[in-house]
Amino acid sequence: MDVHADRVAVTGAHGPLLAATSLRVRPGELAIVAGEPNDGHTAFGLAITGRITPSAGAVSPPAADLRAHAVLVDAPAVTEPEPSLRVADVVAEELALAGAPAGRSAVKAVLDRHGLVPDTRFEAVAPAQRVALLVGLAATRPGTELLVLDTPDRHTGDPADWWDTALAQARDGHAVVVLCGTATALRLPLTPARLGESDQPAPLESLS
Repeated sequence: MDVHADRVAVTGAHGPLLAATSLRVRPGELAIVAGEPNDGHTAFGLAITGRITPSAGAVSPPAADLRAHAVLVDAPAVTEPEPSLRVADVVAEELALAGAPAGRSAVKAVLDRHGLVPDTRFEAVAPAQRVALLVGLAATRPGTELLVLDTPDRHTGDPADWWDTALAQARDGHAVVVLCGTATALRLPLTPARLGESDQPAPLESLS
């Protein structure tokens, strides 16, 4: 999926949530989009996955296509799992969303693959495991072509906890966008795009 956000801006009930931002990401590419707190990370993620209509600018493909093929992963107060849930319950719900078997044996297989214990509260899952689990399950949803990971750095100060997972999904052919803080982006091996800007660097080509 070739996703193009052209000067997308979002205004909420109490004022601007996202200043005009442009981005283009294609299959097999990883884009990092950085900003300061309150710059509109989640608003941009919602817009490029077709979950909200921008107040200005445009996103292509159309919203219906984006909703069918894009997943916004772990967005605060939107798609993040309830912290008090057992990790087994989170996995069962994600498997059900993917249309996959979600019984005890299927859940156990996923947990074993990630080295997780069923009764662990989700808030106690280590950041790297959290990202790998949620991104991996999102990628199994039928038709998924775009993965947007919302501020994984709110769980960890080490980009290594999510960088390899994001890059691996791009290498598998997905278009991948990671929204993060400005300080985090400075530690990454590419020039990030910026929230509130339209002249953006190219994403990382995962196979280069």
